[in-house]
Amino acid sequence: MRRKYYVLDVFTDRAPGGNPLAAVIDCDGLDTEAMQKIAADFNLSETIFVLAPRDPVNTARLRIFTPRAELPFAGHPTVGGAVLIAELRAAALLRAQDLRIVLEENIGEIVCSVSHRPNRVHRAHFILPKLPTRLGVPPDKARLAAALSLSPEDIGFDRHEPSIYTAGVPFTFVPIANLAAIASAKPHVELFADSIGNAAYLYTRECTEGGHDFHARMFAPQLGVAEDPATGSAAAAFAGLLTAFEKIADGSHAFAIEQGYEMGRPSLIALTLDVEKSVLVEASIGGGVLFSAQGTLDT
Repeated sequence: MRRKYYVLDVFTDRAPGGNPLAAVIDCDGLDTEAMQKIAADFNLSETIFVLAPRDPVNTARLRIFTPRAELPFAGHPTVGGAVLIAELRAAALLRAQDLRIVLEENIGEIVCSVSHRPNRVHRAHFILPKLPTRLGVPPDKARLAAALSLSPEDIGFDRHEPSIYTAGVPFTFVPIANLAAIASAKPHVELFADSIGNAAYLYTRECTEGGHDFHARMFAPQLGVAEDPATGSAAAAFAGLLTAFEKIADGSHAFAIEQGYEMGRPSLIALTLDVEKSVLVEASIGGGVLFSAQGTLDT
């Protein structure tokens, strides 16, 4: 059967940049095994399959796969999927007004807003379906450093210490002292799984470009992702970390997270936090989206 697909660059407004996303829109007859095989063939950080919603009041259902596993939730598939569906179903209306898209993912329903104005890139943001929570105790700095080919002295800055957070997908967060150290990081594959688990998100306050707040890298070799150009699900969990380690006043706060620069895929994730009585009550993730390719698969 011939199936149509698109490739989008997510969390960017310039090419080449962002995190490439494959989206298959003709999914009739595809089971989990077939979807996993297609995702492995695309070999991108994630591939989505767009399905009819279980609840007809919603817009669509997404299934999200890395080259090796299905995920309950991910950020750049949500942003890219919302833009693709809005463009395919209501392109003319989208030129005039923002569109509300509700996506069903394995984590639950996700409310998205999509915009596209003349001479501008598509943009979308979504409200986190699940607020971040802290998990367990991370490995000590010596083990983390060895797994990331760093020195223990490279880990930590200000009040930030290693931690584990999830907003649907768990990450080991590793604060790095500076840009030079984060640029030198490299997963030590033999040590990574036992020391870190599936995914490590490294971040530093030093940035490549002015006006940004944090510089990040993400490694997930166990999921078939050597390095990710932009990781929305990690940025979602990062909201909890920021609330814990930064002195954030009540109100709404915006942070710009750059990622992918070491890969030649500069990306920018917009993270917004809403804090009331020193407690995170809502957060959103957003960014720009470019259409880069389309084609058909024969399965």
